[in-house]
Amino acid sequence: MSAVRPTLASVYTPRNQVQLVEGGRSYFDRLLELIGQAQHTLHFQTYIFDADETGLEVATALEAAASRGVAVFLLLDGYASQSLPVTFITKLKAVGIRHRWFEPLLRGKSYYFGRRLHHKVVVADARMALVGGINISNRYNDLPDAPAWLDWALDVRGEAALQLDHLCFKLWNKSSLRRSRPIAPVVQSQQVEDVPECLVRVRRNDWVNRRVDISRSYLEMLRRAEKEIIIMSSYFLPGRLFRTALQRTIRRGVDIKIIIAGTSDIKIAKAAERYWYPWLLKQGIRIYEYEPRVLHGKLSVYDEKWVTVGSYNINNISAYASIELNLDVLNNAFGSSTREKLIKIIRENCTEITPERFARRRNLFTQFIDWFSYEFYRAIVFLFTFYFRQRKKE
Repeated sequence: MSAVRPTLASVYTPRNQVQLVEGGRSYFDRLLELIGQAQHTLHFQTYIFDADETGLEVATALEAAASRGVAVFLLLDGYASQSLPVTFITKLKAVGIRHRWFEPLLRGKSYYFGRRLHHKVVVADARMALVGGINISNRYNDLPDAPAWLDWALDVRGEAALQLDHLCFKLWNKSSLRRSRPIAPVVQSQQVEDVPECLVRVRRNDWVNRRVDISRSYLEMLRRAEKEIIIMSSYFLPGRLFRTALQRTIRRGVDIKIIIAGTSDIKIAKAAERYWYPWLLKQGIRIYEYEPRVLHGKLSVYDEKWVTVGSYNINNISAYASIELNLDVLNNAFGSSTREKLIKIIRENCTEITPERFARRRNLFTQFIDWFSYEFYRAIVFLFTFYFRQRKKE
């Protein structure tokens, strides 16, 4: 792959191999393969882990890894995964899997109820990793008569995986509810094979800890794009700063396409999104609703050379409340192939929302529903974050 060097090349690691993985069976096959290849350490951090067929399949692979001597660290969000049966967790611990909850409700260290572990990352031996937006649940997998929600992950091998390993250890140590001896990374350094150069950087958002890397990546994308931006976002509710940046980018003549859900798993979120359709269309931004099934992916590309993929949604929950993780890739070949995938999805699976099409749907009742949904969303974000205070920088 030929690479385009960024202005601040030092924030990217050059020696990496990357592959975009679509959600569904292909993702879980890759996940099970990665778990099976782990020899020393395995980090598994996710938002949702259900005890359904998919969850049991992944749990069995984790148990097998622990049984062969792999140090498995399983960190789950204390709200989204709280429905896991006690017997499920007990079985995991019985084979040596280390398990912790991130900020369990009413027992967390900070009591920031709205601050959740939303990222999804798996790292094996500090040399290979999967980062994306895919939770462990049947709805993210391909089952008979139930295709998976559309989502993405990035398979990365090389220096970025080493960075992710250290990040996971750091979060693991901080997640303990009581004073405990910090665990240091088992693999302190990693020999990286001689691979073609591919620039990758690890980006996090955790506003409480003054990490807003992903928000900055998106603003950087809007500032640097010269020709085209394609954004896929499952819950697209841009805040004021993002909307201002969108306006400036459009005025420079950049073509902006946004792929969002036609059918959402959260109906009020879909109605809130539509509240902003008139404004987006007025700016000249092209809107495409994905129709076949629920869209859960978070993936963007600009000028066929830069891609970001991960757990970050373009809304204030991801910007100011949740802990998010993305990987940015700056590479011509990867950027071009990713754009082709998104253009194919637009062409084959989306309906464009033109001003005329939207006007036919709009009436006083739908306008009220969209407005109310958006205001309700704003109230919920405020309710769960108004008491947040930023800590000293890590």
